Parts: sequence; C-alpha cells; structure tokens
Amino acid sequence: MPRAAHAVRATTALLWLLSAIAAAAAQEAVWPAKTHYRYQDVAGRKIFYREAGDGSKPVLLLLHGYPSSSHTYRELIPLLSGRFHVIAPDYLGSGYSDRPDPETFAYSFDVLADYVEGVVNELGISDYVLYMQDFGAPVGYRLMMRQPERLRGLIVQNANAYLDGLTEKRRKFFKRVHEDRSEAGLAKIFDFTSRMAIVEGQYLRDVRDRVDIMSPDSWTHDLAFLQSDKDRKIQVQLFQDYYNNLLAYPRWQAFLRSHRPPTLILWGRNDPAFIAAGAKAYLRDVPNAQLHLLDAGHFAVEEMPVTIAKHVTNFVQALPR
Repeated sequence: MPRAAHAVRATTALLWLLSAIAAAAAQEAVWPAKTHYRYQDVAGRKIFYREAGDGSKPVLLLLHGYPSSSHTYRELIPLLSGRFHVIAPDYLGSGYSDRPDPETFAYSFDVLADYVEGVVNELGISDYVLYMQDFGAPVGYRLMMRQPERLRGLIVQNANAYLDGLTEKRRKFFKRVHEDRSEAGLAKIFDFTSRMAIVEGQYLRDVRDRVDIMSPDSWTHDLAFLQSDKDRKIQVQLFQDYYNNLLAYPRWQAFLRSHRPPTLILWGRNDPAFIAAGAKAYLRDVPNAQLHLLDAGHFAVEEMPVTIAKHVTNFVQALPR
C-alpha cells in the first residue's frame, strides 16, 4: 500500500476514534436538572425553597446568609443538580417565605432553624450534606445539634464558628448590637440594611478591582425584600440576636470534636467580615477537614460558582454511602 494511502487511512481511523470518544463523553455528560420553585407549609406559615435533581440522589441542603436568600445559589444549583438532590430554602422572613410582622413576632436564629427543620421533616429527608454560608452557620449548627444522625457531611463557606474568624472590632459590634436597644443604637443597625450598606458595604466591598464579576441581580433581589421598615426590622432583630451565636461557639466546637463530620471548608480569603483565620480554626476540631482558601470574598459562591461546584462534587462523591 502506498505510504500516502496508508497515512490517509490512519488519519481517518484516528478521527473516527476521536469522534467516538467525543460522542461517548457527550452521552455521559451530566446535564443540569430543572429547578423547581416550591412552598412548604410549616406550622401554618409558607416557606419557599428551590429544589432540583433526582430525589434518589444524595441531598445537599444549602443554607444562605445575610442579606440574601436561596437566590444566592441560583448559579450553583444547576451545576450540582445533575448529580445531587439540591434543596435551598428561604428562611422565615427572607426571600419569598412568609414574613410575620416583627412588631408581633420575635425573630431569632432558633426560630429560623425551627422552620428549616420543619421543611426537612415535611419533605421526609432522612440525611443530607449541609452547605452553610454566613447566617447559614447559626441555623446549620442548630440543625446539626438537634439531629446529628442526619448529617452526612459538612460544607463550610465563610460560615463562622470561632472567635478567630472575627476581628476585635466585629466582636465588639455584635456585643454592642445585642446590648444597646436604645433608639440611637437601633438606628445604627438599620443603617446596615440600607441600599448603600448592602451594595457597597456587602457585595462590592470584596471585589473593588473586578466589580464586573458580581451580578447586580444579587443586590437587586435582596433589596426588593427590604423595602419597608418592617422588612428591615426583621434583619435588625437577627443582628440583635447574633451575639448569642458567639456565646454558642464553644458548644458548636464541642459538637465538631465529638462527631468529627466529614468537612469541606471553602473560604473566600478576601472577606474582611469573617476573616480567613476562622477557616483555619476549624482544623483544631476537625483536623481531617479539606481546606481551600479561595481568591474570593464573603460571597464566594457569587464570584466562583464553578470552582465551588467542583470542590463540592468531589467531596460529596467521596463520602461513604
């Protein structure tokens, strides 16, 4: 056979092989599942949640932070829903969930945990991998300590449980907010729920040199639910309650030491609110935890959802069944 003909046949065979490999890879690709937007009645109140993925697959329970809702996971959910059953609730008083009047209803992290636990119970979820960000920590630790048998794994994303993770200034802030119930003190907390505080002081604070990475959908959505003084007072009450979480840190740490859950720590190291020392502190109580300090800020999931999805996928798939 002439060399030229042999080369053509070899090239054709190689192209066919590459095409077959590509086709097989396309068939095995994991495509996102449709996200559904649902409500669950809990103790007579409607709790909104996003749900995606096959119900027979491992459950990922995503708990959001301040000032957001499950909306903060809108990019992450599709990246995970092909492999997992993803559930992301809005806390009572946040997002699309019911928001009882704060003049007659007292908001606290105990209450938020009650309603998230109610969603989990009503949906019949027996176990889950818990993803916590910001406010998600005080809600999540309450869930863990109430029903530790449900926890398959823990994912910590800028979710503080150590004084190491708070500057001295921030520790004093939480204590002052808790103790000072004067009108002047209340006015200062209200300032933290303003448009300027949320846009400039939260979302854009950590991305000054690359603001185009942060979608304006983030704060537009959040501010839509902070239009009235009553809406803002809900978050004010939670700020006033936050110091109780600092007092609970030793109990949370004792839980980690005694249960040693498989743990993945994803921490935006550019976060000045919950500093990176708080991520490293977890290793004292869960020394086998995976720790990744990301080039991101407090809202790392808004900045790098693909990177986070890869870490989460690898972590959850390695968990024992």
